[in-house]
Amino acid sequence: MSKLPVTGTIEIAPSVLAADFAHLADHIARVENYVNILHIDIMDGHFVPNLTIGPSVVRKIRLHSKLFFDTHLMITDPARYAPEFIKAGADGITFHLEAVTDPQTIIKQLRDLDVAVGISIKPETPVAALAPVISEVDMVLLMTVEPGFGGQHFLPESVHRCAELKKLLRPDQRLEVDGGIDPTTAAIITKAGADTLVAGHAIFTSANPAAAIKAIYNATN
Repeated sequence: MSKLPVTGTIEIAPSVLAADFAHLADHIARVENYVNILHIDIMDGHFVPNLTIGPSVVRKIRLHSKLFFDTHLMITDPARYAPEFIKAGADGITFHLEAVTDPQTIIKQLRDLDVAVGISIKPETPVAALAPVISEVDMVLLMTVEPGFGGQHFLPESVHRCAELKKLLRPDQRLEVDGGIDPTTAAIITKAGADTLVAGHAIFTSANPAAAIKAIYNATN
């Protein structure tokens, strides 16, 4: 099982949601040697208005990648389905605060399954809502668009929210952002404290995904 990179680095996490699913293995191969994390969005059509993939596809993706699988569960019942995604190859599970009534129990469940634990909030959820559990996770994912669809524009208010969230984190916890990330927004959001950048369209719609990854990295320096 791969490990979440330790803090102190900027990590780019290509989102397979933006890849061509008819050529998924090839698209993953184009980024495999340039990043440490692959971001996998799981949507159930209920918590968010879209459907994506299930454990069987994650299992197939695992055959073509040794990267850390950052598996983002945008679903209403993460406790029920997380074990299946872990069996399929997920190295980290991020669930939404808004989807559960008892986040501490789910965090413990995930710890018992020996995976990295992340928690995420939507744009309208106050950062302060994370306070009771933020110390218990490895990573916090701040959505910088409304979750459910790729290719959306970065929400400007995310910069202030990111800076606010960074103040609540220990040095060993990662701060991930997802939505509208490209070289321009990457430069802004890393200055606010983000160190893990999910990018989909900016990478997989590029004729040269490796160059697109490098451009995002360079923008953060």
